[in-house]
Amino acid sequence: MTIPTAAFPTDHRPDRWSGELLDLDAYLARVGYDGPREPTLAVLRDLQRAHTTGIPFENVHAVLGRELPLDLPSVQARLVHGRRGGYCFEHVGLFAAVLERFGFHVTGLAGRVSLGADKVLPATHGLLAVTARDDERRWLCDVGFGAGPLGPVELADGAEAAYDGWRYRLERHPGAHGLDQWWLYQSAPGTGNSPGSWIDRHTFTLTAQYPIDYVVASHFVGTHPRSPFVRRLFAQRMTADAHHSLDGLTHVTTLPDGKTTTEEIAPEALDATLREVFGLALTEEELGALAG
Repeated sequence: MTIPTAAFPTDHRPDRWSGELLDLDAYLARVGYDGPREPTLAVLRDLQRAHTTGIPFENVHAVLGRELPLDLPSVQARLVHGRRGGYCFEHVGLFAAVLERFGFHVTGLAGRVSLGADKVLPATHGLLAVTARDDERRWLCDVGFGAGPLGPVELADGAEAAYDGWRYRLERHPGAHGLDQWWLYQSAPGTGNSPGSWIDRHTFTLTAQYPIDYVVASHFVGTHPRSPFVRRLFAQRMTADAHHSLDGLTHVTTLPDGKTTTEEIAPEALDATLREVFGLALTEEELGALAG
């Protein structure tokens, strides 16, 4: 079923994600999706897998001090037509527009990345709560973290999801002022014959976030001197078989069973690594600026 652009009004309600401006055919070709165009749970699962494995995570613009506008035409120009990657707010805004275009009900959320941190960190992660037309449950779609999940996780206390051996778990805990906190956990590697434990990935509430909220948070992430994203290069690529992460010149490969390998990349090998492992083709100017 093809959903015509005319089906979408050109109003400017704050909860809209500009789906009417999306070059849907170009996006679907970018992520390699050729399935049905309808707002069902099965389609949601396939779309999230396609997006997560098809568009990498990277912060080249931020670390080079370039502007990062989050309006859909700008994000689409970078991630779709320019075949580049992006960080969470770019991914989430693009994916929300796609889901809106398909007819899903989409709510933006904000999370605080934890990964075992012992202090409260700012809410600098964007994610989505999504409802399909054929399913009454709400689903967490976390497409901008760089490390999966490959599919949605049901928004229910104790819900677990496994995709190709990658495991995730959601828990709800009482929060301040009566507002529940939700925690997303991911499986941590085990040792020897011991199974892995769970590591907290981020916490969030169900308070709705709008595109303008992501603009404010992205300004901090992409410009503040204390943000790690302006200090050094990050890139991630998620597949069913492996998760690749580049932090500066350190390349870590993690398998679903938790096994990891670490390799230090020589500066002159950065271009080839970005192209071959992460699917990112930087310009000579960008590579020179990163080397500097």
